[in-house]
Amino acid sequence: MLLTRLLNACHHFPGFVYEGARLCEATQSIEIDVRPRKGSKPVCSCCNQPARGYDSLTERRFEFIPVWGFAVFLLYTMRRVDCRDCGVKVEALPWANGKHTLTRAYMIFLAQWARKLSWKETAQSFRTSWEKVFNAVEWVVDWGLAHRELGTIRAFGVDEIQYGRGHKYLTLVYQIEAGCTRLLWVGQERTKESFAKFFAMIGEQVCEKVEFVCSDMWKPYL
Repeated sequence: MLLTRLLNACHHFPGFVYEGARLCEATQSIEIDVRPRKGSKPVCSCCNQPARGYDSLTERRFEFIPVWGFAVFLLYTMRRVDCRDCGVKVEALPWANGKHTLTRAYMIFLAQWARKLSWKETAQSFRTSWEKVFNAVEWVVDWGLAHRELGTIRAFGVDEIQYGRGHKYLTLVYQIEAGCTRLLWVGQERTKESFAKFFAMIGEQVCEKVEFVCSDMWKPYL
């Protein structure tokens, strides 16, 4: 089927083969069977090293980017490995994380649309749930934070923003330099203790290079 050729061109994963695709008219979806390439070793999900196969689990369905209005699912029978260092573990997959039923490609796709539409509109547009859009955005944000490079920060500003009903506040810290204006951190409440968590997050080496701080007159910030 042409769809498997497109997947191999756009989302090719060494060690795995798109075996076939079929249209399920009853559910308005496309199912694609994935199998390990002959001779390829599974990878341990703990240490990310190739390991000897142990046994197979039940087939799992992973949601992929919709095509022509049809939901797309990758069907794969998970393997367990007998890792020399970690013991018996479920294999790592290059298209999904842990117990997520959404593929990484689909989570990135949903998160990008969630920047343009509301989460509810994104879910309705792509025939998924609000919770799955939330999970996709959460995963993308967590990945971004884990791989963020703060670099050198010479000037930042701190302020508060009120949200909800009553006196509920968040502390916002921005980098404010020529050519670089970005949100660095959001903290619960506007206390000295919450603001201190920002400095703990960026670390002593980054703190030492800060030259300018712009703040309002709120005493905990000062």
